[in-house]
Parts: sequence; structure tokens; C-alpha cells
Amino acid sequence: MHKCRGGIVVRAYVVNARSCKLVDLRKPSAAPAGMEKLDPSGFFELFIKGARKPFPYRFRVERYDGRIDEFADPYSFPPTLSEDELYLFGKGDDRKVYEHLGSRIVEIGGVRGAAFAVWAPTARRVSVVGDFCEWDGRYFQMRPLGSSGVWEIFIPGLGDGAKYKYEILAAKGGAPFLKSDPYAARFEPPPNNASVVCDLSGYEWGDGEWMRRRAETDWSKRPVSVYEVHLGSWKRVPEDGFRPLTYVEIGEQLAEYCREMHFTHVEFMPLSEYPFEGSWGYQVTGFYAPTHRYGTPREFMRMVDILHRNGIGVIMDWVPAHFPRDAFALAGFDGSCLYEHEDPRLGANPDWGTLCFNYGRSEVANFLLGSALAWLDRFHIDGLRFDAVASMLYLNFSRESWIPNKYGGSENIEAIEFLKRVNEIVHSEHAGAITVAEESTTFAGVTKPVAEGGLGFDFKWNLGWMHDTLDYLKEDPINRKYHHNKMTFPSMFQFTEKFMLVYSHDEVVHGKSPMVGKMGSGYWDDKIATLRALYAYMWMWPGKKTLFMGDEIAQGHEWRYDESLEWSLLKYIQHEGVRRVVSDAAKLYLEDPKLAENDFNPIGFEWINADDGDNSVFSFLRFGSDGKKCYAVASNFTPVELRSYRLGLPRGGEWKEVLNTDAACYGGGGRGNMGRVFAQKRKAANFRPYGCDLVLPPLSTIVLSNDSEE
Repeated sequence: MHKCRGGIVVRAYVVNARSCKLVDLRKPSAAPAGMEKLDPSGFFELFIKGARKPFPYRFRVERYDGRIDEFADPYSFPPTLSEDELYLFGKGDDRKVYEHLGSRIVEIGGVRGAAFAVWAPTARRVSVVGDFCEWDGRYFQMRPLGSSGVWEIFIPGLGDGAKYKYEILAAKGGAPFLKSDPYAARFEPPPNNASVVCDLSGYEWGDGEWMRRRAETDWSKRPVSVYEVHLGSWKRVPEDGFRPLTYVEIGEQLAEYCREMHFTHVEFMPLSEYPFEGSWGYQVTGFYAPTHRYGTPREFMRMVDILHRNGIGVIMDWVPAHFPRDAFALAGFDGSCLYEHEDPRLGANPDWGTLCFNYGRSEVANFLLGSALAWLDRFHIDGLRFDAVASMLYLNFSRESWIPNKYGGSENIEAIEFLKRVNEIVHSEHAGAITVAEESTTFAGVTKPVAEGGLGFDFKWNLGWMHDTLDYLKEDPINRKYHHNKMTFPSMFQFTEKFMLVYSHDEVVHGKSPMVGKMGSGYWDDKIATLRALYAYMWMWPGKKTLFMGDEIAQGHEWRYDESLEWSLLKYIQHEGVRRVVSDAAKLYLEDPKLAENDFNPIGFEWINADDGDNSVFSFLRFGSDGKKCYAVASNFTPVELRSYRLGLPRGGEWKEVLNTDAACYGGGGRGNMGRVFAQKRKAANFRPYGCDLVLPPLSTIVLSNDSEE
């Protein structure tokens, strides 16, 4: 409805309309005024002579199948975004952008419908299309909002579950093309990949106590044992065609399993929407949407709720480093290089064939920031593991041809500032939420606070420790003494960052062998024993812990994303024994929070003997933050039993044997120290005032504890 010379003109473009009439809502008893059909496609017009100002109205449409529909005119409603919201988005600081862009169910002037908004600054036209308009872009053309680059429209009567895309006509012309909504909270499955209007309001969370405790928790001083999970292959349902578990099913089963195993958190490999199954979720097309594969967004909420009510935190892999080239998604979104750099030396990732985000563009940075905040806000996620951080930090990462930064260096200054900002805002907006960096270089200050010049992450995956330990243990035991330094070297940099020890999915794919297969030995039982010893060593080493699913049961083949783990292996004591060691080591760590308080304190770690290469034995001390309890850890990585192995200790008296990976209950030989040893001055060794003679079984780790405070 528009003013014009001599009156008001009303125009409507309505799909599948035989006739269209104007209903004057000021005169409900008056007969509707017929509109002239100017084009067979459904373009109608009415001129109201002498009318001076617009009035409330609706359209009454007769369809070709005889149906009569009455609805409000989408263009009779004011814009659904305010000037302030557009300003913050343009500035890159709209922290609720997921409530403003994308699709959402709203009510305007008593009329309920779906509001749509999308950023496409170079487009000539943007339309919302779907089943509701026969996917014809002529009907619901969006309005540009000034110079913001944002287009918006409110479609009355459109509700939850409606499928849609954006039809875009690029500035350079050509045929219109379809794009899914970057901000959509739900998608239909491939190959159509349509966005789906999704009303997320009204879910009643039952995790209030968890969220309250989380907000008061400093996770750097708490036990953190993370179980990394690929949801589609953790367990499957053989009775139902070996389908993967749903969100709700895995929430219930995983909560029980994590409690049994004494894991504090589960970390899901990416559950943001993605089209290609073989990407494992790392080629994301829906940065705000839980994948459709396992249920609806509300069922995703239910999964998180279940885990929280069982005391299990939820971390999710988040992929801000790159995005795929799929034509329906972000690539060339409005006909220009919008989310990516135009120059492939900046905008292309050669390793994965994907595109890199342009972090220097405020709206792109806001898109990613909003994604992180949406997972924490909408879905109560407790943390994000940032994938492929190294590829973000360096302009020359895996590139032969690259462009230096303005100072001539290889650091990606825009990405660094982006990471700092996301970490700062996540921590300020969501108390107790954690961020973890998968970062494989020596970039300094990854876990240092932003105020002190760091990137601001809570933890950094210790990939150096992972590589060093596996490189050492792949050697045949007879050769390990020549590689002794590989196990001791990580202590040189252990406290330079807040490290999380990790054996992730990346280590059990692409021909790298399962964890048990990596253990160097010609005998299966020796491989199993070495793996038990390694896991106990890992849980007693300083730092937080992450272990990929299947590693804890010594799975016999590499991980396969389209198959279940080999749970049947647990009927064998060798595999069940490995699982029990992980559970008991994690329990020991969990039940002594004072030990975890010293995970990043160098005072809490001392070598007893780092130099016993001839025996391939490593021994060290761990101290609790209160100085009361002390643990002595000794690992023997040869198949030779060491009887009367002299071990120096800082305190005299009884030391309890609290973990022995050679115990019969783990499938070991049952050799050990009868539950305790006594440290005496006359047996002092390793520059310690006391010592004991220890039975150190082959390929084992023994943990002793003492709380005498001597």
C-alpha cells in the first residue's frame, strides 16, 4: 500500500491466485474490494481514489483449487531489525545476532509469522522461496535495509517447520541462484539442504543446578577428563538396521557410561550441520544448526540436558577456520566473495580444498562470534574446542604462495584478533564455559589471558606430548632405551601453556593404526600391557586429559565413522582390562581435586629419575595443592620384571599402591607390592631422603600415594 497522486495504490503478487480482494480491517462488515489482475502469474492492483493515508488491511485470495485464504500483506509490516541491531552487526558486535538474522517465529501487531533477514550486500535482489510460494523468487522479495547489506521480510502465517532458501540475483547479473540460510537453526537432509524455520522457544531446561555450579567453577583447578565422541559411530542399533543412536538415546547411554568411566566431560566431534558424511562434521554448512542426522534441535537440547543432570559437561568441536565450497552454502554467497577472501592466496585452504573466512570483515567475524555464542546460549554447551587453530594463525600455513601481513610477517593478524575477541566474549558472557585450542605450533601465549597478550584459551591440546609418547612406544622394547629422551622432553615445555593431554580421533585413522596397534611389540599381550601402562602414565602426568572413544577398549582396528565401536571386545579380559585401567586412573584423578589444582603448577611435578634409559623406566612425583598428598609414579616400558627396583621418595613410612596396571583384575600378571611399600632412610636414592625397593612388573605403571605431610 503506497500513497500516490490522487489516492492510494495497493499491489499484491500472490502465488496460485485466481482472484485477490482487499479487506479493509476498519470496516469488517464491508464487502472486500476486488483487485485487478494485471499478470497471469498473480500480480494484482487496486487504486483507491481520494484515500489520504494507509489503513490496516488484509488480502482475501481465491486459489485455483477453490480454497479461500486470507492473510496480511508482508510489506505492510515495519522492518524486523532495529537501527541499533544493524549498527552492532555492521560493527561486528551483535552478540545476539542469531536472534536477529536468519529465520524466527515472531508476532507483529497480533499477527504471527516468520521473520527472515540475511546479509547479502552486493545482491541486486534477494527473495525467500519455499513450498509456500512454489519456490518462485518473484513472490517474497526481501527489502534492503539501507547501507547495512541486510535484506529482510516478515511472512505472516508461516510457521515452524517451513522449508526455505534464499533466491539471490547477483550484482553482475546472470541467472538467480539458491542459497541456504547461514543463520538457520535447522536443515533438511541432503541433497536438497533447505533451511527450516525452527522455533526454539519454550524448552524447559532441567540443568539449573549444573549451570549454577559451572558458573562458579575454575576448570583450570578442577579434574577434567574428556571423552571424545563421534556421535554416529559410538554405538549403533543392530535391531534397527544398525542405525546410529538419536540425540536422546545417546544422551542417556553416554551419561551412564561417562559416570562409570569417571569422565567429567564429553567432547562431540562437530555436530553443526554438514552435508558430507565422510568429513566427520568438519566441513560445516550450518554453523548455527545441530545436524539433522540424530534428531531435531529440541532433541539436541534434551541430550545436553540429560548429560548435565548426570554431572557431565558437554564440549563441542567448532570449526571457525574454514568452510566447504558447496554451492548451496557460504561460498560466493551473494555472487561475490562475501565470507571468504577474493585472493586464493588468502581465501583457499590447500590441505582440505576449502575456503578460509575473512576475519577482517566485521560482519564475517560477527557471524562466527554469533555461532559460538548461540551454541552456548541456546543449547547450553559448556565449551568449544576450536579446530585447526594453527591454520588460522599463519598466512603461510600449508601454502607455497602466500601474502605477508602488513608488517611483512606470516602471522594472520586479523585471525589472531578474532580469536582473542571470541575468547574474551565467551568467557565474559558465559561464566564457566571453556575454550580449547587444537594448535600444533609453538605460537606463544595460546592459553595466556588476552589482557596479558595471549589468545585467551583455557586449554591447549598437547600434540607434542602425544607425538613424543607414541613415537617412543612404537619402538620395540629392546630399542626404547635409545629413544628415552622422547618421553622426558615434554617436561621441558610442560608448563609453558595450560596443556590438555590428548589421544584424539586423528591418531586412529588414515593408516595410522589403532592405539593398541601403535604399541611396539611382536606379542599382542605385550601391546595390551603397554597400552594399560600408557593410560595410567597419562592420567598421572600434569594437565587435563582427552581420550577418543574406542581407545579405552583397545579397539582392534582403526576408527570407522560409519560403523559402531567393537563393544563385543569387552568379553575378553585384555580389552576389558584396558577399560578398567582408564576408569580407575580417571577415578583416582577425579577423587583428588587437590591433584588437579596443581595441573599447571610446576611445583606440583618433580622427576624422581628421568635418566634410567637402560631399564626404560620413568618415575616422577605429583603433589596436591595443599602439600598433603604425594603420588609417586613409576612406569616400566620393557617386558622385563624389575624386582627390588630402588625408588627414591620424599617421605618416609607407608606408601599405598593405589594403581598397578599389571593387576590380575586388568588382565595383567598379578605382580606387584601387596598393596603397599615402606620408604626408609637407609634406602635413600635419586637424591631423595628416603627410598624403597619396588617390584616393577613388566610393561606396567605403578602409582603410590602418601599423605603423611612429612
